[in-house]
Amino acid sequence: MSRLKTPSRRPLLWIGLALLGVLALAAWINLPVVGHLFGRSSERVAALPAAAPFRAGQRVLMLSPHPDDETLCCGGMLQQAQAAGAQVYVAWMTAGDGFEFDAALTERTLRPGPENMRALGNTRAAETQRAAAALGIPGDRTFMLGYPDGGLFRLFTTNFSSPYTAPRTRADAVYVRGALTPGAPFTGEALEADIRRVLDRVKPDIVLAPAPQDFHTDHHTLSYIALQLMAERRQADRLRFWVIHGGLEWPVPKGIHETLPLTEPPLADRLPWTRVDLTPEQRARKLEAVRAYRTQTEIEARFMEAFVRANELLSPQPLPESGSGQAASAGE
Repeated sequence: MSRLKTPSRRPLLWIGLALLGVLALAAWINLPVVGHLFGRSSERVAALPAAAPFRAGQRVLMLSPHPDDETLCCGGMLQQAQAAGAQVYVAWMTAGDGFEFDAALTERTLRPGPENMRALGNTRAAETQRAAAALGIPGDRTFMLGYPDGGLFRLFTTNFSSPYTAPRTRADAVYVRGALTPGAPFTGEALEADIRRVLDRVKPDIVLAPAPQDFHTDHHTLSYIALQLMAERRQADRLRFWVIHGGLEWPVPKGIHETLPLTEPPLADRLPWTRVDLTPEQRARKLEAVRAYRTQTEIEARFMEAFVRANELLSPQPLPESGSGQAASAGE
């Protein structure tokens, strides 16, 4: 006589453990108290050396891979530079036209085609001007280069001389309205020529660029290009580095927590970071600039808002220091 088998409870146990894991991850990402417990402490950030203030007469150039990067990393310090009497310029490498889900929402279509992606690029290019205005940067001190979102590494390597066709826009040349060089081919040569034009026009004392450790391919590729072009001018020491994509779910917690510190990004925690403290007024204007990127905040508002913190971070070096020397400061 066969015995009835009791249903195994093991699947239920695994489901329960999985749900607990999801809840724990959600708490870690979103709750300030958990951020304090498991994130890097406020004391460690407070112990970082303060960045030297910007000075009157300095010319500060932000090299931004996409629309919104300049605000997320440095919206507060760009305000501080202008308040000190420095001239601030921003150059966007791409128009951010590679995000299909973004285009689907913006263009109200389930299957965005090349024309929808190009429309997204022009919309995001227009958003840069509203964000710059929120930060007090005049439009005549901004440059939209308009190269392919997600394609900078291809331009830096296999398509340095031959035009690259962006898979989503199907463009192989700069099409964005208001671009610095309309019709420039999507090649590394053309991109570097445009960056050189910007450098020649601005003659920057300080160049803010993504760090090589930034996980996003466009970001670390721009870091390599900036290092190369500034070294050609014997001005590599004018570069200062920041990070946006700094590790799994960084920064935590998500959302607006203005009094919490922005901690060192895990992928670049060995860089000699300096700290830029922000006033409540500077944080408010930074948040206004973040929200000017409406195409992005419709999708990832909590990630973007998480950069509106009590401080920003800047490294004077692209790699960890090999010795024990003191880190240089941002405005020097």
